[in-house]
Amino acid sequence: MDFNIFLKSVPKIKNLELPGEVSQIKMSPPYRLELMEHNKVLMKTAKQAAVLALFYPNMHNETHLILILRKTYKGVHSAQVGFPGGKLEDDDTDLQMTALRETYEEVGVPMNTVNVLKRMTPMYIPPSNFTVHPFFGVTQSTPNFIKQDDEVEDLIEVSLSHFLDESTVIQTSVPTSYKVNVEVPAFKLNDHVVWGATAMMLSEIKDLIKKVL
Repeated sequence: MDFNIFLKSVPKIKNLELPGEVSQIKMSPPYRLELMEHNKVLMKTAKQAAVLALFYPNMHNETHLILILRKTYKGVHSAQVGFPGGKLEDDDTDLQMTALRETYEEVGVPMNTVNVLKRMTPMYIPPSNFTVHPFFGVTQSTPNFIKQDDEVEDLIEVSLSHFLDESTVIQTSVPTSYKVNVEVPAFKLNDHVVWGATAMMLSEIKDLIKKVL
């Protein structure tokens, strides 16, 4: 989609009510409710984090979304696709600043070039005991992405038209803590399988965008 058309339409999301769990549950793993119930006490003291869904024009003025492939490490989110973002730090004035700061650190987009349009529905992540706060942002210039090599394996630039294509919604098999594989809904974006919390957040973003385009 031409970025100028996107830029004229997308500010309308500011006035839309968030679909929240109605959208998120479309991409929810079947065992999520069980995990939420198991962690309901821990949720009260969950650590806080923020991520940014950043849309931008590429060199051909086509609308894109930036995602990242995380490094392989000893952790629950190893080698997974996600948004730029990270945990709330003491110096952050609020969670929006966390999202913007982490985006600058991880992919090199200056904070002052991003217009945050909407704070999305928070998402609790049982395996890591984090509550993640997603933000929807736009930058009007083509970013000069610089990945943070110690945390980011690769940058994934997804075109809006590809993201909105219903054929990107798939079923995939993933391992669980019970040492069995489970079928879960996922997005297949640029040949990367995106599932779990990131897919659930993307589902809400997708539904909002479809309402204004």
